[in-house]
Formats: sequence, C-alpha cells, structure tokens
Amino acid sequence: MDYFEVGKLIAIYALPVLLAITLHEAAHGYVARHFGDMTAYAQGRISLNPTRHIDLVGTIIVPVAILVLSKLAGGAGMLFGWAKPVPVNYSALRRPRQHMLWVAAAGPVANLAMALAWAAVFKAADVLPANYFTKPMFLMAKAGIDVNLVLMLLNLLPILPLDGGRIVASLLPRPLAWRYAKLEPWGFPILLLLLFTSTLGVILSPMISLSYRVIGTLFQI
Repeated sequence: MDYFEVGKLIAIYALPVLLAITLHEAAHGYVARHFGDMTAYAQGRISLNPTRHIDLVGTIIVPVAILVLSKLAGGAGMLFGWAKPVPVNYSALRRPRQHMLWVAAAGPVANLAMALAWAAVFKAADVLPANYFTKPMFLMAKAGIDVNLVLMLLNLLPILPLDGGRIVASLLPRPLAWRYAKLEPWGFPILLLLLFTSTLGVILSPMISLSYRVIGTLFQI
C-alpha cells in the first residue's frame, strides 16, 4: 500500500469516524443534561465540534494505525479507538441508577441512527447514475456503516467502563452493582487482551454480520 492509498483510506474514513465519535459523546452529555446533570454542558461537551471530543492517541493515532496495518495485512481488521469520555456526575442525575441507564445507552443509540443514515446514503449512491461523486459517496457510506456498527456493538459489551457495563450496573440490584463496579479498573486491560488475542473480533463479528443483514433488508442493499 503506497502513500496515495493510505491517504485515500484516511480521507474515506475521516468524516465517518469524526461524526461517529462526536455524536456518540455529545449524545451522552445531552441525555445527562436532560436528566439534571449539567456537568458536560458546563464543560462544552454537548457540542458537534469534534475537537472537544478528540483524544489524540485514542481517536487518531490508534485507529489510523490499526486501519492501515490491517489493510497492509490484507484483512478487514477490527477498528478500535476511544474519545475523551463525557463527564457525568451520577449524584446530579434526578434518579441516578435509572437515569444512568439512559445516559449510557444514548451513545450506542446515536451510532445506530448514524449507521442507518449512512445506509440511506449507500442506497442513494447505489441508485444514482454512476458519476464522479457516486464512488466516493459509496465508499464513505460503507465506512460510515462499518464504523458506527463497530462502535455501537463494542460499547454495548458488558465491560466497565463501556456503555454496556454502565447499563448492566444500572440494572443489577445495588449489592451486585457495587461489586460489579469494583471490576472497572480491569476493563481497559481486558479490552486490550481481547483485541490482541483476536477474541474481540470473534465476539463482535457475528453481531456485525447480523446487523448488516438487518440493515440490508431494511434498505434493500
């Protein structure tokens, strides 16, 4: 893969990745504000400005490196990265345990909405007459579906501090939730272990395939 191919790959994925991360994080802050926690709002995190959510290492360096290396190896790879987490003050929520579930779910729901929006773009590129714009439109839409499905499903894994872990903690009885929360310091090492042993791909691939089939059925693509 030469520099031109790397540049093209980054150009195709840049907008979908930035939108996926920005709206995911902004959704957390928006729902937290709706339920009484103004922390993210006060820090300017309910924003569509990507620079407020980007983490240099997690949002740019790591995903680009994984994407390029996976393409060089001839595989699809498992795109992985993170943004600056939106601050949430649980005690400021009107009903902390119940409302935290909706705050946590907001990010994955935003990614689902974006995956469906990119699927609509994909469908439009497929039905429009072929021209100079339809191929990049097609490729970017495919990247948008990929990125948002991976981000949604990855975040729904029941591992703290992922959104899925927060959802599980909100649903568990208080004594179990407290014990479960004590596992949070191990969450990131567990994710890295799953990633580097390819277990993460094994877990997510069937769910991604199923999601693609559902989207394909909905949009006839």
